[in-house]
Amino acid sequence: MSNPIGFEGVEPAANDPSPDLHEQARKLSEGPVYAITGVTGGAYHDEEDIDPDVDGAEKNANASEIELSDNIEKQPLHAASPAKKPEGKKDEDQFLKDGKSKIDYVMVYKNETKEGEDEAKRAKRRKEFFANLKEEGLILEQADPDTIPAATEEGEELPASESPDYQKMEEEDKNTFIKVHAPWSVLSRYAEEMKIKMPIKENDIDEPTTIWTFLRKVPNPFALSTEFVPQETNYFTLAFVRSREDEFIMESRDTFFSGTTRSRIVHEILEKARYDPDDKTKFGYDHMVANGSLAACFPLHDGDWHSDQSLLTHGPLNDRHLLYEEWASPKKFYKQQPLNLIRSYFGDKIGLYFSWLGYYTIMLTYAAIFGVVTFLLGCITLGSSVKVQEICNEEGVGSLVMCPLCNERCDYWHLSSSCFYSKLTYLFDNWATVIFAIFMSLWATMFCEFWKRRENTLQYEWDLFGFEDNEENVRPEFEAKAPDKRISPITKKEEPYVPTATRMTRVVNSLVFIIFMILLVVAAVISVIIYRIAIKVALARTGSEFVSSMSSIVTSVTASFISVILIMILQNVYERIAVWLTDLELHRTETEYEDSFVFKMYLFAFVNYYSTSFYIAFLKGKIPGNPSDYGKIFGLRQEECDASGCMQELFINIAITMCGKQFFNNFMELGTPVILNCIRSYKGRQEEKKGRGKYEQWEKDLDLADIGPRGLFKEYLEMVVQFGFTTIFVCAFPLAPFFALLNNLIEIRLDAFKFISQLRRPYAARAQDIGAWYAILVGIGNLSVLTNALVLAFTSEFIPQAVYKRRGGNGTLAGYMDFSLSHFNPEDFEEGSAPIDSEFGNITDCRYRGFYESTAPYNYNYDNWVILTWKLFFVLIYEHVIYLIKFALAYMIPDVPDFVRDQIRRENYLAQQALHEATLQRALRDDQDDRKGGASNA
Repeated sequence: MSNPIGFEGVEPAANDPSPDLHEQARKLSEGPVYAITGVTGGAYHDEEDIDPDVDGAEKNANASEIELSDNIEKQPLHAASPAKKPEGKKDEDQFLKDGKSKIDYVMVYKNETKEGEDEAKRAKRRKEFFANLKEEGLILEQADPDTIPAATEEGEELPASESPDYQKMEEEDKNTFIKVHAPWSVLSRYAEEMKIKMPIKENDIDEPTTIWTFLRKVPNPFALSTEFVPQETNYFTLAFVRSREDEFIMESRDTFFSGTTRSRIVHEILEKARYDPDDKTKFGYDHMVANGSLAACFPLHDGDWHSDQSLLTHGPLNDRHLLYEEWASPKKFYKQQPLNLIRSYFGDKIGLYFSWLGYYTIMLTYAAIFGVVTFLLGCITLGSSVKVQEICNEEGVGSLVMCPLCNERCDYWHLSSSCFYSKLTYLFDNWATVIFAIFMSLWATMFCEFWKRRENTLQYEWDLFGFEDNEENVRPEFEAKAPDKRISPITKKEEPYVPTATRMTRVVNSLVFIIFMILLVVAAVISVIIYRIAIKVALARTGSEFVSSMSSIVTSVTASFISVILIMILQNVYERIAVWLTDLELHRTETEYEDSFVFKMYLFAFVNYYSTSFYIAFLKGKIPGNPSDYGKIFGLRQEECDASGCMQELFINIAITMCGKQFFNNFMELGTPVILNCIRSYKGRQEEKKGRGKYEQWEKDLDLADIGPRGLFKEYLEMVVQFGFTTIFVCAFPLAPFFALLNNLIEIRLDAFKFISQLRRPYAARAQDIGAWYAILVGIGNLSVLTNALVLAFTSEFIPQAVYKRRGGNGTLAGYMDFSLSHFNPEDFEEGSAPIDSEFGNITDCRYRGFYESTAPYNYNYDNWVILTWKLFFVLIYEHVIYLIKFALAYMIPDVPDFVRDQIRRENYLAQQALHEATLQRALRDDQDDRKGGASNA
């Protein structure tokens, strides 16, 4: 069997300590002599396999160092040690064999039992890839295979090569794990290149005394336990420079760089290492995974996330366990999030997401309270609604005969049949709704502005200021595939470049595909509209009065569920297309790439999620015509709103789409990984229970789900779409913020549990802010002002009722339903629309919704134009006043708190002072060297 690993084991003496890996690292940084340090697990060797320079004592113990041979793919795979790994320290699988060098990354690939051309290519790529990683100074170590010795019937132990377990391993594919460690020489070099900021001085600026200072001293049941999550010390920081290492606050080199910083540095190396010396576009671990040369590549979790012992009595096992107990545990659903701990474990980008999600959830609390109060006011005042009383009065206005809802097969019906719909409509369409809509328009602005302040505070505390301009590196794909070169106007060095004409061509191609997909969504919406028309007609033609009366709600509910299904399908299809289009555009940095991808996806999601709601709010029932000349869509009579209006249908659609989407997403995000992880980890757990070896941390992590290259995108998209539902059409569904709040309280803990226990640890990506999502949130907030104004004016009955009170109702709504329903003479029905075999007998007058003349040709009457004028006037005044207040609030709320601004200035001063002192010291050294040179010459 060929050796796809390509490692040759050498066994030192049992009493011979392993060579110090840091000394190896020092040698690696001095020249091109590189070694992969690792464990062969006590391999059996033939005499010719042993290096002649190794003495005999070294032939009988575990290897501590294995060389990468030039004939890597031709070496035999040695049998694994039959000895079970001894139980050691709990965190021993966090380090290399020496017990000191931390594992920063793990690479995994499969040992293919079948030789072939494809496997030979993959092995060759791995050889080149590993060699380039060693050239950068990384230390690689192969993990021990886990097998148990077999025994004869007499109890004698068989050689490993004769063990049935080993033979079974030979027959099956086996994963090989390569542990990666970055020594100080690599970390310090890349930290300087990547301009990673490290602490130089403890923050000595006192926080100003405000009302919030006193409020923090009040016992807070939502606060975190400081016993396990203490307050972090705040430092001034400076970009790391190796030559000034002693100026930074450092306890030891081993702990100077955090785990997330170490994984960032190693990820940077893995992302740019080439695996084909003849093709510059063949590079990066992600391409190695894509072509099958590697199975996976990931940072290692800190250990187990759960413990059988109490946190109070035994303390946390590790940061992962602490995060579960203080963050992901359902018992902590009401507690604040340990944001600094999240950031230190997962990185700045994920930390920013959970900080934003938590802040959004807190702000939703105020909107939810106002929404619930609005809904309760509707419930309380429902009994006093004159409109509802008139519709439900079967002896009065409720006895009015209404025109048929469909052609020929539908009969006349009484207005009282809409009693249920009128009650449902009133709950969400009353005087309090207008006040709530104004509040939510201002709330959206307050949320965006105060989040900007919070984000800028985090940017300073987490050293994210200037990341995109100063620290962010060029994407390797851009460097490899950019068609041209140019001299950088900033660095005056040659750099890859995409000409404007080339980029515009690619962008135009993207726009064409985007427009095509949007048209596809529009086609899906039209199909749902046709379904609504057809199913409503079918239900109305059943002949059952009960079924006919429920046709509207049945149609709305089923059409909404169909819309949700179509939305999910189209979203998945378009995501793949958007990735391909964004790749073609060749963006220079990861931030530019993500922003472009986000805008594409949200533009599509906006049309996908909200198009049906826009149809119900602004198109349905607006041009139905009259019984003498009905409006038609594809030859079908356009559906009409209920006599009480379309608000209840808009509410049903928003509620089902919003809540259904959230339930489906939560199930898919958590349910799928949990099920798949249980299946993948079953074998490892069973083997450990049977004593067949330890289920190592890297094996556990491999069995977990991968977050994917755009891991946070779906999380952000889900929340931003929800933000749209809670603002754009909030006046139609005042309970939207309440349901969003409930969902988010669950979402935070589900996401926390998912990241802690069900996903591999993602690399610690950095980001200066939440990216394009902030611009989208601001855009949604501005759009919501206009949409809510239009819904209040054109979808609700707010304006017609106000006009009636002023012109003919004497300040009340008595007689409003008679006012809002037009008269029609059944003799004027257009051909093919009059009911056949009506049970109502000879009807001389029927009513329908709208403001029309009472005689043919049934044109719009004077009241229609008066009401339309007031609707337009209301929209104009509403949006101008609200926009003015919004812009005033945005202007008055500073983006950066004064306290943070002072700290930034203090840090800049310290940086200039340090630079000045370094310049003076350099000048003194140069002066001393000149004097020594002059004295020697004399």
